[in-house]
Amino acid sequence: MDHRFCVAPMLDCTDRHQRYLFRLISKKASLYTEMVTTGALLHGDRERLLAFDPLEHPVAFQLGGSEPKAMARSALLAEQAGYGEININAGCPSDRVQAGQFGVSLMLEPARLVECHRAMSEVLSIPVTLKHRVGVDDQDSKAFLTSFVTKMAEGGCRTFIIHARKAWRHGLSPKQNRQVPPLCYHRVYQLKQDFPELEVVINGGITSLDDALGHLDHVDGVMVGRAIYNDPYRFSAVDQRLFGAEAYQLTRQQLLEAYLPYLRSQLEQGTPLGVMARHLFGLFHGVPGARGWRRTLGEGAWKPDAGVEVIDRARALVPASA
Repeated sequence: MDHRFCVAPMLDCTDRHQRYLFRLISKKASLYTEMVTTGALLHGDRERLLAFDPLEHPVAFQLGGSEPKAMARSALLAEQAGYGEININAGCPSDRVQAGQFGVSLMLEPARLVECHRAMSEVLSIPVTLKHRVGVDDQDSKAFLTSFVTKMAEGGCRTFIIHARKAWRHGLSPKQNRQVPPLCYHRVYQLKQDFPELEVVINGGITSLDDALGHLDHVDGVMVGRAIYNDPYRFSAVDQRLFGAEAYQLTRQQLLEAYLPYLRSQLEQGTPLGVMARHLFGLFHGVPGARGWRRTLGEGAWKPDAGVEVIDRARALVPASA
């Protein structure tokens, strides 16, 4: 997978319906699933958790866990389902993740993380990558980050996706952990200088394509999260500006029209409209009528038997040329 521009794994956001929409915006971006835990995959609704549309490629599966055998079994299931990369979550600070002794807590147990990476790599033919923070709690020095990356690289990891903030495991919510700790881009830049042979992707606070291009002067790739979820059209020129692709940029209305066949097919399969419509709230961000668009979707999409007529009512409130 090409990590020059990636859409971050976001819990309750980057499900298969949102990823399909993102792929209509960009043919080049690498997409990531929400984090799925080994317990959920091995003992839950496996078919639902692994499902995706072939159009989503290239798409990676983010896995949460800390037991090497379970990680390897889960990763193999994801590869067999057709994913092109397995990404280990070593950056999430939520209480639920900490209770399972994975996520950002794994940064304090690099030996265990190396075991997981090796166990997965031994059974897979696709890459195993790592997403983590620059530090955790009081362990946020340059020496700590350098030591962590060194151990992981010696264990075989070649791609590091780094949220340029440290995480506090106590006292801050997951949302606050995305906002309160200061961004330390220089740490990530320095890491790339110190390890030029490794692939380093930067994440955190990237809100525009201009931001992305600036970071690419220092690292191999960028990963964008909340900014693209809340206002996806802001990044609609990514293929041209970051990948040098020929001009291919739909208007918002054209993008919505391209999404409707997928939406209809999902409705026929029993997917509630609200499950998909919630991802469309930000499509007309900043456009006249955007408030009415959001209100109409919010009020109508979750009603029993809601269908495409809700989308039609909402899109009539924004300019046809948008």
